[in-house]
Amino acid sequence: MSLPTFAEANHPLIRSISQQNDQELIALFQQYPDLGQYFVTLFCRYSGLVYRVVQHAAKSPVQTDYLFALAWRHVFNELSGLEVEQLSAGFQGWLLSTVADCINTVKLPPVEEVHYDLQSASPPFWCYLDRALDEMPPTLRLIIVMAQTFNWSETRISAYLEAEGEVMPPAEVRRQLEAGYRILETRLPEDIRSIYLVNSMKS
Repeated sequence: MSLPTFAEANHPLIRSISQQNDQELIALFQQYPDLGQYFVTLFCRYSGLVYRVVQHAAKSPVQTDYLFALAWRHVFNELSGLEVEQLSAGFQGWLLSTVADCINTVKLPPVEEVHYDLQSASPPFWCYLDRALDEMPPTLRLIIVMAQTFNWSETRISAYLEAEGEVMPPAEVRRQLEAGYRILETRLPEDIRSIYLVNSMKS
């Protein structure tokens, strides 16, 4: 199985800091949580290594891609509290240990239940999108997830909400979705928007 490639590695923001060492990138990631470029650079540097590791733990390409994304989300969450001084085995050793921990604890769903597409959402974008979603009001978050993850129509979302005791006509669902997308975009770090949402990647 060939390794995936990630266009963000060629983005000017990433190229401009690609010479910094792991410890510097981790320190900057922790110091500037509203900037995503440091995590994206670490991801680009180690994506091939992590992908090779998760390939052996999944039974299908779809599950491999999903586990790869889950592993990077686990790394993203753990990285905030990492003390660089404790990296006796270096960042790569910590990374492999953290990925192994994720592999050993996660229970992969069957292929037909995986709704993640690596080509549509690179793991770093997914991490920051997930964080932005967590900050949104619960109903708005639910509407966005039903529309984007499950591809539900406004009518189906409206029917689901009504069954849960919340009346929201399809037209209102549409308005909420449009507002939700705008809010979601503004809650993403500016550099993440530049890297993933602006058509500025160079191949």
